[in-house]
Amino acid sequence: MSRCQSHQHPCQGFGTSVYESSPRYVAVSGACSHRGRRGAGSLRRVLSPELVAQASAAWLWYPDDATVVDTDDYLLVRWPSYFASAPEVIRFSPRGDVAATLDEVLGRARAWDVDALICWVKLDAPAGYEELLQRRGATPEETVDVFARDLARGVPDLAPPDDLRVAWRHDLRTSRDCAAVSVAAFEEGAVPDDETLLRLAREAEADRLAGRGGEVIVYDGDTAIGTGGLTMAGTTARLWGAGVLPEARGRGAYRAVLAARLDYAVAHGATLALVKGRVKTSGPILRRAGFEAFGQERSYRLPLM
Repeated sequence: MSRCQSHQHPCQGFGTSVYESSPRYVAVSGACSHRGRRGAGSLRRVLSPELVAQASAAWLWYPDDATVVDTDDYLLVRWPSYFASAPEVIRFSPRGDVAATLDEVLGRARAWDVDALICWVKLDAPAGYEELLQRRGATPEETVDVFARDLARGVPDLAPPDDLRVAWRHDLRTSRDCAAVSVAAFEEGAVPDDETLLRLAREAEADRLAGRGGEVIVYDGDTAIGTGGLTMAGTTARLWGAGVLPEARGRGAYRAVLAARLDYAVAHGATLALVKGRVKTSGPILRRAGFEAFGQERSYRLPLM
């Protein structure tokens, strides 16, 4: 596990058929039975914007083989080569001057001889940070809604299609399938070599058995068409990395991925589900499942050359 105690797929990103962000791993099994009614209108009485913002800010992840600069003021990550992604500032919490801290970050990133830096403006971003990025020439990359749901009442019946099969990442085949779907859905990255895939599968199996989370794969027959992960952080279930092949969208694969993860979360004591989802793809499904949006987070690409 990384220092942030979270597993996420190494081919993360966004694409035309991606539903969730980051951010970012068993034999074939059915979902557990922990379903309940939606309880319309009760979410706001249970979850506060402050609670959700704290849970979102605590959600930090990077793989063990990333290059990391971790200070009290920021967390800067240079991803491994198989991510095919620019370095990112995934935490920015300066104690002093915002502009001076950003200059320090830029200096660190330029030492890596890269041409751009991805900066996330999160729910707890300091005042003026987004405007500062814009003045420095940063351009918008992605916007996600931060969704949360109280799980104390169980999860709704999402009615996943009966003709789709759900599995968990646990061996070389499921690991390769998971990576291939992610690469196709996110439209970036590359499928790792077999040694890496097998290592990821073993880690995923250990996590699932220990109640730390895992990664779901949805099959149509023998063809993997969707995937998505979750990480247990205390009583919070962090849902990440859900994507569906472009040609398989609209058939219920995302509902199947969501249902399996929520069932696992409730079975392992989660009382809060947190997901950073795309507005037009995952948003409608998450709202029907009783999730509510508590704000947006945006990423910017800042040129360094």
